[in-house]
Formats: sequence, structure tokens, C-alpha cells
Amino acid sequence: MSTGTPSFLRHCWVVFAKEVVDALRDRRTLLRLLVPAVLMGPLLMLALSGLVASLQERAEKREVLVVGMEHAPTLRNFIERQTFTLKAAPADYEAKLRATTLLEPVLVIGPDFEDALQRGERPTVEVVSDSANQRASAGVPSIARLLQGFNRERATLHLALRGVPADMLQSVQVQERDLASTQARAARMTGMIPMFIIMAVLYGALTAALDSTAGERERGSLEPLLMNPVPHLALVLGKWGAVGLLGMAVALLSSLSFIPAQWLLQNDSLQAMFQFGGWEVVAFLALQLPLAASMGAVLMALAIRSKTFKEAQAGSALVVTLVGLAPMVSLLNPSGDAAWYLWVPGLAQNTLMMLVLKGEALTVARVLPGVLTGVLITLACLLFVARSMRLAAAR
Repeated sequence: MSTGTPSFLRHCWVVFAKEVVDALRDRRTLLRLLVPAVLMGPLLMLALSGLVASLQERAEKREVLVVGMEHAPTLRNFIERQTFTLKAAPADYEAKLRATTLLEPVLVIGPDFEDALQRGERPTVEVVSDSANQRASAGVPSIARLLQGFNRERATLHLALRGVPADMLQSVQVQERDLASTQARAARMTGMIPMFIIMAVLYGALTAALDSTAGERERGSLEPLLMNPVPHLALVLGKWGAVGLLGMAVALLSSLSFIPAQWLLQNDSLQAMFQFGGWEVVAFLALQLPLAASMGAVLMALAIRSKTFKEAQAGSALVVTLVGLAPMVSLLNPSGDAAWYLWVPGLAQNTLMMLVLKGEALTVARVLPGVLTGVLITLACLLFVARSMRLAAAR
């Protein structure tokens, strides 16, 4: 057996090609991986487009559901002057809000509203919603702003009758300035895309990693393979290369699916903000390389010691779940993005892909932690797999 570098690389290539051919022959499994990857972009864009269209339609309707509007003609006059349309709420609005069949909050006015207003008192109104009903809760700020406008108009009128300038109500003039770019604002809506790409890499690598280790052991083909005069490290590298390639192939299809999918966006503003093209695809793939390499090695290390395919699946599920849900940390952390995110597999890729979506630069300082982590994990796991194969061959 030759141990020279050309021979070693040839062995790696032969094993790699064999694993890729085996993966392509299993067309049923391949279709189960590739079809969801191709449909991912269109389905996500359709759902996003539908959500934005629904919110826009509700904003354009400018309707307020009211109970007891007949008790407040002054308030009615103000609301109608703001071009809002008043509609009577259903009698069972509380039950419908709880059942999520009513998607608008309800303004409830008491019978003594107008009398109390004329006496100079402060009548109470209720804005009824259900915090578990997110669509209804989203409409509460709009009604609250409407009522604040009514309060300001009343206060201005009273001050004017007493000869006091209305400017006394506003000691400070507030102007809002949004620093976010157009792409950054769009990223708030499309922030879930990186998580789908990460899941595509994980599931693409998972199938190949389990089949090339635990699958071969269960079929009884691993031990004969180890008897061949091929360095075990060459076997490991060849199999690992095929695992990483399949993970990256699924990630490529998933990323490409967002290019035509953006044409499905029906909202003009969102379509103008969301720009996903060749640069984003290339950047996403480059950022996934450390994740595909390291997670492919981790999954092989978990599976190589498993006695059955099912045992390997059970062990790998925890890793896939933890890494796949790692981006949730950035959503749930009230302190905002932290520097250690860039050192955690999955979380680092999510953070960097979000920068790409926001149109921000990818600096070496930001990319390097994820690459170093991926290289270290990959080396440790591949050496573990090679050692496990040597032990299995020695038995």
C-alpha cells in the first residue's frame, strides 16, 4: 500500500466519488431532500406576501369596531373627521376575540360618556383585545393613537378658550430619525430566511452522514470496507467530503429558490426592499462552508459509534435541533447581539447572513471566529472517526 500524498489523495477521491454515487442512486431519499429545498423560497415568500397584504389591507380599511358609540357624539365627530369608519361590534365580541374569529380590537364607550365630558370630567373608555389574539392586539396602538389625538384636540380647545397658546402642551418638539437602511428594514420581515438555510445544511448533511457510517455498519458493508488497504483517514475524508457536499448542495438549492420566489411578492414596497440576488447566494454559501464541514464531522462522529441506524438518528436529532434553533437566541436575547454569537455554530452563520440581508459589510473580524470554530470542531471529530474506524478494523 502506497502512503505517498498522490496515492492518499487518490484514495480520498475514490471514496468521495463512491459516496456521492451512492447518494445519487438513492433517488427517493434525494427527492425528499431536494424538493423541500426548492419549494422553501416560494412557500416562504407567498406566506410573507400574504401577511403583509393582510396588514396593509387592514390599515387601508381604517375601521374601528365600537360598542356604545351613540353615547359619545363628540368622540364620533372627531373619529369620522380622521377619515375612520365606525362599525358596530358584534354582541359576542369578547367570545369572538378569545376564539380568534374577531381580529380587531373593540372600543367600548360607557352610557355617561358625553355627560361626563360636558361636566369637565374624564370619562373612561375601554379598548378590548385579547393578548393571545395577536392580530387583534396589533390594532390596539392605532386606536390608542386615535384617542390621544382626541385628548390633544380637547385640551387645545380648552386652552384656546382661556387665551393660552396651544404650544404650551408641547414643551419639546420630537422628530424621529430612522438610521436603518432600506435593506435593514426589509430584513425585519425576512429575518427567518437564514434559519431555513441553516436547517437545509443540517438535514442535507444528516442523511449522508448517517448512511455513510451507521447505515454501512447496519448493512454489514463497513467492516469489509475497513479491510481494504486504504488509510482510514482517507476513508474518513472521502466520506466527510461527500457529506459536506450534499449539505452544501441542499443549501445552494434553498438559496437559489429565493431568487425567483421574490417575484411572488405582491406588495410593491416589500418587493422594492427585498433584493436577493447572486451576491447574496454566493455569500450565504461561503458562510455555510464552516457549518457544513463541522456539522458533517459531528454527525459522523456520533453515528460511527452507534450500533444501528435508529440509534444514530436519535443521537443526531439533538445536535440538529440545538444547532437549528440556535438563531432563536438572537431573537430572545433582550440585550441584543453579542460578540460571542460569532463563536457558536449556527448562531454565527445566522448573525452573518443577517448582515448580508441588511447590506452590511462582512469583515474578517466577523467571519474569522466562525471559521476557526468550524475548523477545530471538524479536525477533532474527523480524528475521532478515524480512530473509531481503526479500532473497529482491529477487532
